Amino acid sequence: MSRIASCLQQLKAQNKKALIPYIVAGDPDYATTLATLHAMVKAGADILEIGVPFSDPMAEGPVIQKGHERALASGMSLKKLLELVKEFRSTDNNTPIVLMGYANPVEHMGYAAFADAAVAAGVDGLLTVDIPPEEAGDLNRELKRVGIDNIFLLAPTTTDERAKHICELATGYLYYVSLKGVTGAGNIDTTEVREKLAQFRAYTSLPLCVGFGIKDAASARVVAESADGVVVGSVLVNTMAGSGKKSPDAVAEIIAGIRSAI
Repeated sequence: MSRIASCLQQLKAQNKKALIPYIVAGDPDYATTLATLHAMVKAGADILEIGVPFSDPMAEGPVIQKGHERALASGMSLKKLLELVKEFRSTDNNTPIVLMGYANPVEHMGYAAFADAAVAAGVDGLLTVDIPPEEAGDLNRELKRVGIDNIFLLAPTTTDERAKHICELATGYLYYVSLKGVTGAGNIDTTEVREKLAQFRAYTSLPLCVGFGIKDAASARVVAESADGVVVGSVLVNTMAGSGKKSPDAVAEIIAGIRSAI
């Protein structure tokens, strides 16, 4: 059983919801990212979602776009990110890690080479924003070969037919995008979230986690009433930008508040 599946099963048995924070690797630098990952775990994070810096992060709002820019300026790359994960694993071999990014860096490395390097580093899951399920076959095969979960997105506009196909491919959990827009934009329609999650549960037994638009403890609490987990990103990346070397403590404070709320 993967770290992700084990973690989510344990949380369900304890009647708890998963808290999945997102930060961009290398924002503002390697050392601060590593320290922040450990700080988030201590504050109550269950699964860590780490952004792979990319020059054209099309699904991201301005806050996370700037995080990608800062990370690239600091010299972060997919290869260095895998080194960071390996270093994290030297003292934490339990917390699941999901890489979230775009196809280009993974395709540039090659699917097989990426899968081998990722599993060797200690990566548990991959979420590739711009590879649709219809084109995910080759990557999916390589990830399955090494036991890495392939996390897929569901959206308010996802049709029943497409949702069924996505649910057949996915492992680990499914990430429901709560908004019709980029990360950090707008306010969540919690009624629609509840209805869409109920619809998708007919097609899968995998946990359904919700992201985009969760800005604080209050919004996380409401979403967690119907979701199996909440993904929090823009508010953390914004905090990283404003607190510099103090980021680990500043981010941990937010995580602790959300953990208590859900």
